[in-house]
Amino acid sequence: MVKGSRQGKVLEPVVAVVADSPPAAEARPVEIPDNIGVKQLADLLQVSGIDVIKQLMRNGLMANINQTVSYEQAAAVASGLGYEAKPLAQSGRKSTSVISEIKKQQLQRGKENTNLKPRPPVVTVMGHVDHGKTKLLDAIRQTNVMDSEAGGITQHIGAYQVEVNGRKITFLDTPGHAAFTAMRARGARVTDITVLVVAADDGVMPQTLEAIDHARAAGVPIVVAINKIDKPEANPDRVKQQLAEAGLIVEEYGGTTIAVPVSAREKTGIPELLENLLLVADMEELMADPAVPAVGVVIESKLDKTKGALTTVLIHNGTLRVGDTIVVGNAWGKVKAMYNDLGKQVRRIGPAGPAEILGISGVSQVGDTLTAVADERHAKALIEKNQPETGASAAVQKSVNLSNLLDRVNAGDVQELSVVLKTDVQGSIEPIKNSLERLSTDEVKVSVIHSSSGNITESDVMLAIASKGIIIGFNATAEPGAQRLAELEGVSIRYYNVIYTLVDDVSKALKGMLKPVHVEVIDGQAEVRAVFSSGKKTNVAGSYITEGKATRGGSVRVKRQGKIVAESVVNSLRRFKEDAREVTAGFECGVGVDGFNDFKVGDNLEFFRIVEAG
Repeated sequence: MVKGSRQGKVLEPVVAVVADSPPAAEARPVEIPDNIGVKQLADLLQVSGIDVIKQLMRNGLMANINQTVSYEQAAAVASGLGYEAKPLAQSGRKSTSVISEIKKQQLQRGKENTNLKPRPPVVTVMGHVDHGKTKLLDAIRQTNVMDSEAGGITQHIGAYQVEVNGRKITFLDTPGHAAFTAMRARGARVTDITVLVVAADDGVMPQTLEAIDHARAAGVPIVVAINKIDKPEANPDRVKQQLAEAGLIVEEYGGTTIAVPVSAREKTGIPELLENLLLVADMEELMADPAVPAVGVVIESKLDKTKGALTTVLIHNGTLRVGDTIVVGNAWGKVKAMYNDLGKQVRRIGPAGPAEILGISGVSQVGDTLTAVADERHAKALIEKNQPETGASAAVQKSVNLSNLLDRVNAGDVQELSVVLKTDVQGSIEPIKNSLERLSTDEVKVSVIHSSSGNITESDVMLAIASKGIIIGFNATAEPGAQRLAELEGVSIRYYNVIYTLVDDVSKALKGMLKPVHVEVIDGQAEVRAVFSSGKKTNVAGSYITEGKATRGGSVRVKRQGKIVAESVVNSLRRFKEDAREVTAGFECGVGVDGFNDFKVGDNLEFFRIVEAG
């Protein structure tokens, strides 16, 4: 029985019910994932949705065609329809991380290492805005974080430790799933467990679904905290049903997801939540060797006017001590002082411990790896060794694209094509998702790791970076910031308005038959605020760059009241009296367009270029 989540109730096991017609003499094998929709299960078993719903009803579960069921429930249905169910192999889903690599090395050493000891779990809290994430952390830490962050009563270092029954739990106080994924995109998957906060009076919201997808893509277990149960309009049962529809089946519904009702305001349910986190940690068998040199990751970094560079790190393995020589990214130094989350100076920090350290030569980036070395010579050698990774070898770590997919599969770099799918309307998601996932082969699995309606955002790009996947927009466009980030990080975005063409392109990519496609990328927008004569019957548009940038020699459209009046290239670009190669958003400039002089105040300039789609 899971502590605090079942209130002493023992669940009846799921029992397979024999179908109306006797099964074949030999059961047919079928692989079923951890969670699957009723419709998808019917397709997998080659029966109608009604047959699956009947089997679920016989097993005591009322479900509709769009509901998601757990592996155990799906396996019972499969058994009743003459199949032998097996868990779907998930080897391609979880990419390696610092933590998983350390765990792998520990298992390989096995009994040879007698220093392996259990370490505290690292927990990240995520969820929809205003659902009480910070209030929950506040209740857990028993300090008023929300009211004291500005005043600095406690030292905010982005990570906190609490003690439960003599055991510690480390909480990462990140702004949300975007920061969580940004760290993972840099190879710094630091989280062991995700706490998903859902307000009992509000239910599952869009950011809740995004957080679920980000946590799943990271391959970490999810514990749900149903917050605000003290409110009169709270409805925990509705939340559980919504979670089931999102693929998280709670234990009392026969699933494996722990859901704990809590009230951050009243501080109720907190002990049960912490006990369940420790229970999940025990199942994960989190171990570390405190005797080896420290290895960790940067979770925050800033420049203090009096102290210099302050770096907050989370130690994965080993012990960090004052006086140790460390390498962090492309910087190094000696640890002069360390402070814990309460602002107290400490001499050492062990596995899964957070600390703010003083002594690094520069401000590090979030996600940089910390490594303790013997001396300055070893530090400089390690920095020199790491630097080439920012070049060609770093490109290998970037997301795949459809053009090189087959080559990457043949090289063994890719076993799964992760897809972030954005559509104009919610109704388009399911048919596209089903069509894409049916393209999976023995060599590569096609998996839609996140899908929603709306424009492509920076959060979508970060998820694609972290998962080394691609983004597909169906009648959806990318926001300017997302487009720039995708270009910077080499993430492939493909746009479609016909489902058949979309599916056909992915199918051809898997077979190595896809031809290059050229797409238009909007670099920036400008507003014409004045028109100047530059002599020889030539006019220049005095413009203000509202988005992105303008580049001399780049393509440009002149739009008037939404209609295109000219399309040419930027033949001159000036800031004051000086020529400029490019001008970015927030600045004024003079723009000359080759072959066009009829500018009018209020015209819009759209700067663009044509690139080959990945």
